[in-house]
Amino acid sequence: MQGRIFSGAPSEDFAGYAKAVIDGTTIYVSGTLGQDGKTGTLPEDVAIQTRNALDTIAATLAQAGAGLRHAVACRVYITDGAYLKDVAIVLGEVFRDIRPTNTMLICQIPTPGAKVEIELTASLRAA
Repeated sequence: MQGRIFSGAPSEDFAGYAKAVIDGTTIYVSGTLGQDGKTGTLPEDVAIQTRNALDTIAATLAQAGAGLRHAVACRVYITDGAYLKDVAIVLGEVFRDIRPTNTMLICQIPTPGAKVEIELTASLRAA
């Protein structure tokens, strides 16, 4: 299967990217912020942002016929080292039995209020 998944976010057009790219059995999901799925706002709590980002990624993967259980690599970007523990706890709850590779970096995220951004690669061969 080949293709691209679009969320409809305006940034996809002006920045020229897809929410996800499907290449055979591999699905590459773009960096995803933790907005509330109903209101579009960023909660203050970094753990809630992390859960929201993973929920959005799960919905994107579902469009490709996959789920978080297919995760093989997870890249997490946080804006402050103080967030590491709260983010790691959520990741541990979600990925405890899946065990994808993981990289976590402290960096700037160019969206006001964003504390975490998650990028994920999944394989339909995993699970």
